[in-house]
Amino acid sequence: MGLSLAEKILKTHITDGEFVKGTEIGIRIDQTLTQDATGTMAYLEFEAMGIPRVKTERSVAYVDHNTLQSGFENADDHLFIGSAAKKFGVYYSRPGNGICHQVHLERFGIPGKTLLGSDSHTPTGGGIGMIAIGAGGLDVAVAMGGGAYYITYPKIVNVKLSGKLRSWVSAKDVILEVLRRLTVKGGVGKIIEYTGEGVKTLSVPERATITNMGAELGATTSIFPSDEITLDFLKKENRAEVWTELKADEDAVYDETIEINLSELVPLSACPHSPDNIKSAEEIGKIKINQVCIGSCTNSSLLDMMKVAYILKGKTVNPDVQLSIAPGSKQVLEMLAKNGLLADMIDAGARILESACGPCIGMGQSPNSAGVSLRTFNRNFLGRSGTKDGQIYLVSPETAALSAINGYFSDPRELGDMPEFKLPEKFDINDNMVTLPANEADSADVEILRGPNIKPYPKTAPLAETISAKVSLKVGDNITTDHIMPAGAKILPLRSNIPEISKHCFVVCDDKFPERAKTLGESIIVGGANYGQGSSREHAALAPLYLGVKAVIVKSFARIHRANLINAGILPLEFADETAFDKISEGDVLELPNIAEEIKSGKSEFNLVNKTTDEQFTVKCELSIRNREIMLAGGLLDYTREKLA
Repeated sequence: MGLSLAEKILKTHITDGEFVKGTEIGIRIDQTLTQDATGTMAYLEFEAMGIPRVKTERSVAYVDHNTLQSGFENADDHLFIGSAAKKFGVYYSRPGNGICHQVHLERFGIPGKTLLGSDSHTPTGGGIGMIAIGAGGLDVAVAMGGGAYYITYPKIVNVKLSGKLRSWVSAKDVILEVLRRLTVKGGVGKIIEYTGEGVKTLSVPERATITNMGAELGATTSIFPSDEITLDFLKKENRAEVWTELKADEDAVYDETIEINLSELVPLSACPHSPDNIKSAEEIGKIKINQVCIGSCTNSSLLDMMKVAYILKGKTVNPDVQLSIAPGSKQVLEMLAKNGLLADMIDAGARILESACGPCIGMGQSPNSAGVSLRTFNRNFLGRSGTKDGQIYLVSPETAALSAINGYFSDPRELGDMPEFKLPEKFDINDNMVTLPANEADSADVEILRGPNIKPYPKTAPLAETISAKVSLKVGDNITTDHIMPAGAKILPLRSNIPEISKHCFVVCDDKFPERAKTLGESIIVGGANYGQGSSREHAALAPLYLGVKAVIVKSFARIHRANLINAGILPLEFADETAFDKISEGDVLELPNIAEEIKSGKSEFNLVNKTTDEQFTVKCELSIRNREIMLAGGLLDYTREKLA
């Protein structure tokens, strides 16, 4: 029986466990990336482990999220990250060099390697044939120290592509179609592997768009083969020597197969307020729009920008629309400037933003009240844009650009036949915004710079013998990490300051929660299905940890957030019978008797007592031997310290 491409790479990297589906395996990590919103904690955690230098083949620290310096906090964090990177052997991509996933694809990604990133869209690297996985910062810190990354051996879903995209139908429409079929929960516990003749019709930037937004499926990662198209891309980046041909065996067996004929796809959009609320441009109709934002790690490549510039050339943005464009990297921005395409965008009335995440994470460009904003981004969760009642649609760059001109939601197919967009033979290579780390011999003399916004990791403690606490919050289904720990220009600068950022925890759902949880001292959160979907931000676990949350009991978890809760020493429990959810209210006192001893003994089902109503329920928590030890120790940091000692 043949292997899929994902299985081939996993098999060569397995360091712990058996290669059996459904079991936990530890894999060796070749490369890591962090970004500044998560990197501060990741390097504080790495430092706390006492390891002098990273042990990966390549680790890169990017500054791309908190680039708006409206106070000292972001600038201080950047100094901290830059100095920590220099000391610990990490490459440092300075502010302005670009979005981590775009730059890593261009300059550092290698087919067949494993990449762990403290950002949920790390699977972008799957566009060149990497196993690239998003994780919490603490997992990345452990990987930088040479530790394995643990996952449940996932199911492999074959998305078999045939045909070829028609004029003005894009890679964005491919992943939106996958989301339409699978939903935001459909990829949990799975790797999405793209095969078929249709793969050959997609460039690396187009493949990266698809793997990037695979994160919205809840998938572990997504991957394309490494073929002659991958080689051509790496040649353009002057990195052909890192190329290896990689593909699935002819007789590979998949757990599930989805067939998509690219020739049948039409322009699609994710409508408010979920990436899987998919409608066609035709179904949406010519609704009036207020704003268009083009960029993000999903759609900011040179190829995307070439198409946008073509549509805008000689036109003027509708007077009722604000258009902003953020090229994904300095490389892309420089090439646009040199070939005249940037001038076409500016001439049309576009506002050119720096090469950073920007509006995607609510860092500027929030739409007007109840404004309709078309964005080429990957998430449209309620309030993520910075405007609570903003109506956010996720679209392709082609749809976005034409709509900006027309002033209403437009189908780009009305442009007629699409010209062939050819990438240049060579990309402009200039890595002068990447700072190299100090030599190992000199690293001891490097001082780590800490401003007043840099606070230590929250205090932890071994798991209590019995947990007995009030329910401080009850929430419903599809709670995202943006609900738990919002992004945006006001809150993101506090990512290195857990005491301060905890004041914003869950305020989207209940603005009294932080004060209530702090007053209670210890508490439990109850939630619905797919709890914690969205980004990899471990702050959605660290802030509750600081506020005294001891357990989270839900119908089901999103993968990364569940792992982050375990890493923080917060017990992640699921109702054995989902109807129990309806029988618990905020303020009820819940008790998990002898929980530490039962976890230690290997049990996976536990008795939950509602002391307020005298009802009893069964809750479950499947933990590997390693995760049991992490929970009992009080979290991954304590566990790692014990192992190193």
